[in-house]
Amino acid sequence: MIPRSITSPKKFIIGQNLLPQLGGFIKDFGNNAVLICDEFILNKVQQEALPALQQAGISAHAEQFQYECTDTEIGRIHEIVKHLGANVVVGIGGGKTMDVAKAVAHFAHIPVIIFPTIASTDAPCTALSVVYKDDGEFDRYLFLPQNPDAVIADTGIIAAAPTKFFAAGIGDALATFFEARACCYADGLNLVQKRVSRTGLGMALMCYELIVENVEMAMDAARRHVVTPALEEMVEATIYLSGIGAESGGLAAAHAVSNGMSSLPQLHHIQHGEKVAFGLLTQLVLEKADAEEIENVIYVMKTAGLPLTLADFGIEEMVEAEWRQVAEIACAEGDTMCNMAVKVNADRVYQAMVAADALAQRYHD
Repeated sequence: MIPRSITSPKKFIIGQNLLPQLGGFIKDFGNNAVLICDEFILNKVQQEALPALQQAGISAHAEQFQYECTDTEIGRIHEIVKHLGANVVVGIGGGKTMDVAKAVAHFAHIPVIIFPTIASTDAPCTALSVVYKDDGEFDRYLFLPQNPDAVIADTGIIAAAPTKFFAAGIGDALATFFEARACCYADGLNLVQKRVSRTGLGMALMCYELIVENVEMAMDAARRHVVTPALEEMVEATIYLSGIGAESGGLAAAHAVSNGMSSLPQLHHIQHGEKVAFGLLTQLVLEKADAEEIENVIYVMKTAGLPLTLADFGIEEMVEAEWRQVAEIACAEGDTMCNMAVKVNADRVYQAMVAADALAQRYHD
């Protein structure tokens, strides 16, 4: 009998003005750090974090992340870590930066601290890195043996980021409960290849409830780049609860469809959470979900300003051959489509995507 599981990072810290305090979090795990940074945050890290780290007696090197989580980039930074003799990795940036940091720390056998600068995915808390090919197409999930040692969410930095990232995080987290529920009904496996725990399902449900409760006021704050209690609760939902809910509860059709959509070059610029939200609409069609659930999901998507239809993604014409390829990839062996309680194939997924687009058009302003 496969056991159930609950997994999470050792620490989750949420607050403001945390970047200059980074040394206080690093010192619990090491004294020689490689900081993997997104391009836009690199200067701020050099000005605010590095002097404070030096003063705290911690050696630190800030390295700019090269835009995509690939085996090539993981290997490049791993070599830097080995050359410097670093004993802790810190990922400061978006989802792909954090995925690289987690992968590098895993292969180097050292702790990892995650410092998200945007709340666009649940990547900070999970023991998982999503690896892409050099051309930007989804390659594989890299399952890791440990969750991050600490996740530091600076709501001031998150609120200052472009609103589209905050909205994308809502799209990613919105699917958490529905995928965990599907995985539970199917008696499927979660992200650590264990059975769904009741706690994981409960966390996923709390994630969904916080999203519906806070989406209006949180988006008001995000659009004005200020921190409010609603924004803080939304960050808890999109980063922490979504991460634990997905990892302990499992993924299903929404993420599988998103992975398939990554095969289309015209969608490479689209945020992960935006694709997951459309994947969720597809999943709800496959499940023949009730109208109230669909309307709640549409309400959240519209309030957050997420794309509803394929036209919103810039897809002027749904070329059948391309979208059948999306469906084939979504149904590939080893992906999470197998966690659907209703058994599906690529043809049914293709038809559900067409229907999901039509459904979304009915609600489009």
